[in-house]
Amino acid sequence: MDLAEIRARDFLEETAVTRRVLERIPDDKLGWRPHAKSWTAGELATHVSNLPVWGRFILEQDELDLHPPGGTPLPPPAIVQSHDELLTRWDGNVAPVADMLRGTSLERFRQPWTLKHGGATLLQLPRAGAFDAFVMRHQAHHRGQLTVYLRLLDVPVPQVYGPTADEP
Repeated sequence: MDLAEIRARDFLEETAVTRRVLERIPDDKLGWRPHAKSWTAGELATHVSNLPVWGRFILEQDELDLHPPGGTPLPPPAIVQSHDELLTRWDGNVAPVADMLRGTSLERFRQPWTLKHGGATLLQLPRAGAFDAFVMRHQAHHRGQLTVYLRLLDVPVPQVYGPTADEP
């Protein structure tokens, strides 16, 4: 198995776990927020559902400028309005990235990827590192937040990396 297939397999394993969490977000609680400073469940779930899109940015482009000089800033995604819309968006964003990973060479994974704002470089990482940071770890971080939301809403928390109080 080559690196591209390993990366695709890891991505699909993590996204399957994230989907199990997203499946539990109640349709009638998308507007709920645990604290005034927190995102609503719908806003957080929307953010999570769009994280795979960053995989496309990283694998397809050499750089991403969030607000290119003289151009239009990257628009925020529309907040999901239903549980079905959330899962449809998630599934539609995951599948193409898995395919892209399978077709990415070791050389491409090693090439730099740059994140900019207004033409200024914010950071530059090897493509593999950028994918890990902006897709894999970012997804795990916000998935963890969603599990806290589920607990506070008294919704059974699915297994992530092991048993939960609800799924031993």
